[in-house]
Amino acid sequence: MTRNAVTGPDVKLADALPKHRSLYYGGSWHEPIGGYQDTINPASGESLGRSAQANADDVNAAVRAAHKAFADWRQVKPRARGVLLKRLAETLHLHAKELALLDAANCGNPVAAMVKDVHDGAEYIDYFAGLASELKGDITPMGDELLNLTFREPLGVCARIVAYNHPLMFAAMKIGAPLAAGNTLIIKPSPQAPLSAYRMMELMEGIVPPGVLNLLSGGRECGEALSAHPQIPMVTLVGSVESGRACAKAAATRLKRVSLELGGKNAMVIYPDADIARAVAVAVRGMNFAWCGQSCGSTSRLFIHESVYDKVLAGVLTAIKQFKPGDPTDPATTMGAVISKAQLEKILRYVEIGKTEGAKLLAGGSVPQDPRLANGFFIEPTVFGSVTMDMRIAKEEIFGPVLSVLSWRNEEEMFAQVNCVEYGLTASICTTSLANAHRAARRIEAGYVWVNNAGPHYVGVPFGGYKQSGVGREESIEELFAFSQAKNVNITL
Repeated sequence: MTRNAVTGPDVKLADALPKHRSLYYGGSWHEPIGGYQDTINPASGESLGRSAQANADDVNAAVRAAHKAFADWRQVKPRARGVLLKRLAETLHLHAKELALLDAANCGNPVAAMVKDVHDGAEYIDYFAGLASELKGDITPMGDELLNLTFREPLGVCARIVAYNHPLMFAAMKIGAPLAAGNTLIIKPSPQAPLSAYRMMELMEGIVPPGVLNLLSGGRECGEALSAHPQIPMVTLVGSVESGRACAKAAATRLKRVSLELGGKNAMVIYPDADIARAVAVAVRGMNFAWCGQSCGSTSRLFIHESVYDKVLAGVLTAIKQFKPGDPTDPATTMGAVISKAQLEKILRYVEIGKTEGAKLLAGGSVPQDPRLANGFFIEPTVFGSVTMDMRIAKEEIFGPVLSVLSWRNEEEMFAQVNCVEYGLTASICTTSLANAHRAARRIEAGYVWVNNAGPHYVGVPFGGYKQSGVGREESIEELFAFSQAKNVNITL
């Protein structure tokens, strides 16, 4: 299904705001025992109103409701589950503009990009709706007197914890696989950007049976309670390495399954034979400057062969001028705001670290001077040259619009530098040589590799990281099977 990302009537933020800011489970809205806290507009620093903070008691209540619903939902025929999932997807497509506006106001990303996020999230629900009948088993030949069957069953109540950088897309795309497999689900959006998830649940209310799809907003206590709960056999998380380790540690006490999409310090390698114009475009696209580099897949280490270093770098410095920080709710804005004051301060600290370590600041590195942006959390696109791999800006995830540019001469040394970090989520290779492309793709330690491109995900293609960048593969049929368990039945005739 192809959608135009900017069609539909204009929506005002006041009209898009969710009517409910509490917890949704068992088919209805509930006041949180854990209370409320404000959620902030990062472009202005102003409050967007309260958001519920679920505590351990709230988690227990939601799990009870989801567990009760599981008994019936698992018996719904796969194709019937698929039909309901398609209705969820279509609902998101129809309300893309208002959901995107909520994300733009609440997480700071440009609204034009967020409209596409909504459609992308819906596409993943639709994809898994079509796979609902594909959880098939096997028959193993064992002779005339025995029949051996293997089939797959759902796990139960599953929890999915998502990040703030793509609030609606992450919340939506995590619905399809567990529900298609016959599980019930609790989604926990980021406490920094929960508004679109509230509105999503308002729009989806009544499509699936009560207790099948539930929403708990909250912070650390909520996440820890979900990760450790004895009646949740699987938990997934999109977030930092630190959060992933905490989730895995809590889950280990119950031997539950985990799927973790974590941080990245991703490399882009430009070979001397690369198409220069394409390489420049890919290098800029891979940094995700539109949402201030706040993406674990951003290619924030740019390895340029010394023979084309000056040409590519000059092109990058020119191309990034298209990204100007501005009001995220304005469709003309090309670069939004950082999620919080704390994150902005962290990015600025890394800029100072880079300068102290000897890197050359070539662009950006400071907040914009536009007085209209003075109260928000904005930063200019930032590029460092003369970077070496002993610098912190080359090794540590900044999660901001900071590109580190390195020069390479020897391919073996370059591979060693690319692979020396603890991350391994994505990578990009720019070359016109098929041999270079295959060799580099094999040698680079990353779970998702682009050649002559960077950034897009493709429905049905497994996504996940190597090393500390995560555990498991999602966005494909592997994700569907991860939310099921195999049972073997041996029959003596």
